[in-house]
Formats: sequence, C-alpha cells, structure tokens
Amino acid sequence: MLKQKYDNLISYLKNLDSVAVAFSGGVDSALLLKVCSDVLKENVLAIMVIAPYTPKWEVEEAKVLLKQFGVRYKFIEVEMIEEIRFSPRDRCYICKNSIFTKIKKEAKAQGIYNILDGTNFDDTKDYRPGLKALKELNIISPLLANQFTKADIRNLSEKLKLQTWNKPAYACLLSRIPYGQEVIEKDLERIEGAEVYLMGLGFSGVRVRSHKELARIELPKKYFTEILHEEILEKISIKLKEIGFKYVTLDLEGYKMGSLN
Repeated sequence: MLKQKYDNLISYLKNLDSVAVAFSGGVDSALLLKVCSDVLKENVLAIMVIAPYTPKWEVEEAKVLLKQFGVRYKFIEVEMIEEIRFSPRDRCYICKNSIFTKIKKEAKAQGIYNILDGTNFDDTKDYRPGLKALKELNIISPLLANQFTKADIRNLSEKLKLQTWNKPAYACLLSRIPYGQEVIEKDLERIEGAEVYLMGLGFSGVRVRSHKELARIELPKKYFTEILHEEILEKISIKLKEIGFKYVTLDLEGYKMGSLN
C-alpha cells in the first residue's frame, strides 16, 4: 500500500516541470522536498518563510536539512502581520494567505509557477482554516492528493533514512496563544524559551500554552510519571518564572492537538 502511494507520488511529481516547495523543516515538508529533489533534480526550489512566531531552533534544523538535500533554497523574513495581532479565529487563514502570496511572488520571479506544500490527508480531519487559503491560491498538495497519512509519511521517511521521520509534530508559536489574546513578541520568546527548556529535559512533543502570565504545560501522558517528581516540578517552575511567567501549571489532560481551537 505504501509502495503504491510512493510510486503514485513519483508519477504525480513527474508531471510538474519545476516546483517551489514551501519548507518548514517538519516531517511533511521534509519528505516532500526529498522526493521532489529525487524526481525533479535541479528544478526544485525550497522556500522558507521566517516570521516572529517561527521557532529559532526550527530554522536552524531546517538549514541543516537543506544543506543535506543539496537543493536551491530561499529564506523570506517577514514581520508580524498586524491583522493577526489580536489572534482572530481566522488567524491561520490570514497567515497562510500572506505567507503563500509571498512564496508565489518569489517563485514567479524565478520562473516557477507550481507551488507545493506538505498538507497531508490527516490535516483534513482537524480545524485547519489555513487550508482555505491554500485552495484559493491554487497551492498544490501532492501528499494530500495521493492520500498520504501522517503514519505513511513517517514510515516512508524512515525507509528513505530521513532524520525527520520521528520528529514530533510542531505547530507555529501562535498556536500557543488563545484566540482574542494579543500577540506580543516577548510572549513568543518566553513560550519558545520554555519549550526549549522542557525539550532539553527530555519531554518531546511538549506545548506551553500562554494565558498571559500563566503557562499551561501540555505534554504526552507517557511523561507524567517522570514530570510529577517534586524536584522536576520545582526546576520547571523556577525556570519558567525566570523566563517571565508568573504562574506555571500542568494540564492533567495531557497534550491535545489544537486544544485552543
């Protein structure tokens, strides 16, 4: 089944003369870029948009991957989009629309008109207002078109020896802020700092939801036994308060994708 999807994906990409791949360094876009590079060779351009809500560590990981793939790439740095300053419910739509408009403009300047992204079949099962923007801008989603699930993507990535095959899913930092709450750059910095610290303690897949002065930690329940040691809790509380939070809590329901939706 997976081999058939892989073969279909290759055939799908062969029908495209040249492509620009919206690259984030995540599991989906890494696989897509790898297969595009294998199939279309030098006719591939990776474009990564770096916003204030893009984690710095993810940018550094993306740079390493791009060098490994040996593809042409372009970074586009953007400022905060003022229309999403107060976290409207359609912030993902506004952001995707803005980012992919910039990607299309850059690609067009280089004579490329096929813009690809890593949307997969499972993305259609969650609240994803950004998908509307992709459709309006005629962005091509080869993984979705060939019905790749997240599990398929991880399995194929492992077979192709991509280091991202088991990388935890990771959304932009805006997803840590409730709708209606103002997005302040220093809040984004402390969210990232808190998550980097927790990942450094071995808690992968962690989220720090920011409710102004309160940090609500979500992490997979498999880590509960470890994190609930008194000394670990104290270390985390001290560190997150040093970063700038006044209150630090642990969500007893664990990590839930899109918990602020």
